[in-house]
Amino acid sequence: MSGNIVNVTDASFEQDVLKSDVPVLVDYWAEWCGPCKMIAPVLEEIADEYDGKLKVCKLNIDENEQTPPKFNIRGIPTLMLFKNGNVDAT
Repeated sequence: MSGNIVNVTDASFEQDVLKSDVPVLVDYWAEWCGPCKMIAPVLEEIADEYDGKLKVCKLNIDENEQTPPKFNIRGIPTLMLFKNGNVDAT
């Protein structure tokens, strides 16, 4: 995984995502999800190309069960773009 991708947890989500000074792209994923693994290389490219302008984060929904329901995550992979602590796009 790219060194520019941040793994977030329920505990770190507010600090890493909602309070970020730059826009944040969050990938909700799980280890068993084939399509999640297929988009991983693209996310790594985005993280490298937009380093300093955009933060790319991954949240494992199996290990972090509190955050996904707050944002109505019903299926994975789901990508959400956060700006200034709010969902800007999905």
